[in-house]
Amino acid sequence: MTQSRVRILSLAALVGAAALALSGCVDSGRTDNPDSEQGGASGECPVEVNEEVTTSARLAYQPIPNGDLVVRDLGWLEACMPNAEITWDQFSSGGEVVRAFGTDSVDVGLAGSSPTTKSLSPPISNDLQVIWIHDVIGEAESLVVQQNVDAGSLPELEGMRVAVPFASTAHYSLLAALDREGMTPSDVELINLSPDAMLAAWEREEIDAAWVWAPTLQQLLETGEIVLSAADTAEEAPTFDLAAATTAFVEENPDFMEVWTAVQNEAVTMINDDPDTAAASIAVQLGITPEEVLSQFDGYLYLSASEQSGEQYFGGTLGQNLIDTADFLVTQQEIDEVNPPEEYENAIYTDAIDAVAGQ
Repeated sequence: MTQSRVRILSLAALVGAAALALSGCVDSGRTDNPDSEQGGASGECPVEVNEEVTTSARLAYQPIPNGDLVVRDLGWLEACMPNAEITWDQFSSGGEVVRAFGTDSVDVGLAGSSPTTKSLSPPISNDLQVIWIHDVIGEAESLVVQQNVDAGSLPELEGMRVAVPFASTAHYSLLAALDREGMTPSDVELINLSPDAMLAAWEREEIDAAWVWAPTLQQLLETGEIVLSAADTAEEAPTFDLAAATTAFVEENPDFMEVWTAVQNEAVTMINDDPDTAAASIAVQLGITPEEVLSQFDGYLYLSASEQSGEQYFGGTLGQNLIDTADFLVTQQEIDEVNPPEEYENAIYTDAIDAVAGQ
């Protein structure tokens, strides 16, 4: 099922004003990648500033082209909560973020729906709340085969070396695709590689295929071809890039959560209504060109707070999506057992999204 990007509909005057204001926040000529900095630009807060928030927040982000990178690049959290202490740490996959939650190293972090579900389930059982959907994953995560490998379908990869970051949404999509073909993980040689390690293994021809996301996906496509994508498995196994936070942090910092959600919503508005400005900002964070970012946007669906608060997501079926993911993961022996349904449903935090959606 191919996902198309959504254009957020709002009052024309508000959109025009927001686009004008936001476009002034990004210097499209910036080329530095501020991995060691809190943000690449000092942007003005796009929502109401809250000086009463004084908490310390440790944020885990990933190099994925979504609103989280806009927020980081423009320094919106720092501008909107000037008295908070905010630190950002980069991770290569959702599995790494889950481990960071397990060691109490982060408070809020981006992880895919599969690793998030795994984190909520035994034996890990982290006490987390799902707080935001950064994106719905489509063709942005795909299975790529080396050009010199004679395989045009998943069954033709039987016995071959397939790399994927374990406990990621890509891993979940691959398992779902194998299951749909009547295959098991043992029918291929699965190799656990993070995206940053995958490119070197690909160039040395140590792997035959890989299921991964941007920007590594685009690098592999220079000498590879797509066989499948998450869009092909979306009907039976939809995947998302989610934001999660520890339950303790959410309960202790409701004001922080509302501001965090509000600026994420502003970033989604920028991506959908002013993609050139958003791409310029994300390009700095990813170290690629804005044109490359724009091409990657089409592989994702970006949802506003009002869309996320509806019945299809936080207002209804998102909890069931986590349950369905857990049901599948237990059949693949990725988790020990599935929690009672209410434990997944109770892990959906709606207060901040509902507040922002109602503004």
